[in-house]
Amino acid sequence: MNYRHAFHAGNFADVFKHLLLALMLDYLKRKEGGFRYIDTHAGLGLYDLSGDEASRTGEWVDGIGRLVKESFAPEIAALLAPYLQALGPQATELYAGSPVLAQRLLRKQDRLTCCELHEEDFHTLERRMGRDNRLILRHENGYRALKGLVPPTERRGLVLIDPPFEERDEFQTMEEALAMAWRKWPTGIYALWYPVKDLRAIGQFVARLKERAIPRILRLELAVEAVRSEGGLCATGLIIVNPPYTLEEQARRLLPVLAKVLARGPGASALVEVVQGEALA
Repeated sequence: MNYRHAFHAGNFADVFKHLLLALMLDYLKRKEGGFRYIDTHAGLGLYDLSGDEASRTGEWVDGIGRLVKESFAPEIAALLAPYLQALGPQATELYAGSPVLAQRLLRKQDRLTCCELHEEDFHTLERRMGRDNRLILRHENGYRALKGLVPPTERRGLVLIDPPFEERDEFQTMEEALAMAWRKWPTGIYALWYPVKDLRAIGQFVARLKERAIPRILRLELAVEAVRSEGGLCATGLIIVNPPYTLEEQARRLLPVLAKVLARGPGASALVEVVQGEALA
């Protein structure tokens, strides 16, 4: 599939991915020392939900559009707070993608490095992120750049690998990039996003990850209706390597609520699976 982000900004997959990203960044902020956020496929940074691409699909209406209208129990509202506060009051007008979301969440001692290969998108990203002495923008292939970006000088941090899935071998490319980076920086947190379309390919991807010597892997998925291989995207996932110790419990509380709020039809569900390591009791 081809997942050009401007058409899908603010949809259920963005809510899922960015909400979990905000929780992980919030966890890293518990220590005073700075950390590094690395985004391998940064995109445009900000998305005008009234623009041509987003208006053509209208997917944000059933994503961030629903979420901001909902009322939640206090414990769920607390989990949503880092994400919603970073998005700000214009979330249904100008939606923040992962680079801008991270930029808003990071402190003065933290750093972010964002890669974008598409030339026009890169220059748009430059304009939208503005001048920031915490920020490094790189106009290059994020997979290739990653080798030189880890380990960061901060020795703590998170890498988001969020490709548009334009290539048939994207799962293999992600796996190889993760394996290379993990060998160089085994203590970093890695978040790998994927669309849930080809269940066989995902199963093979997870099985290959299990064969590697990575000790802690968490798999999280959200479906807003029954998964199908044809038609529009209705399920999405993240593989988290070295997940924060709080994340599994947070996901078990949060994702079923998200599945209910964002459901588009029968089959809406959430998955929290410990691929490697020990599950919480």
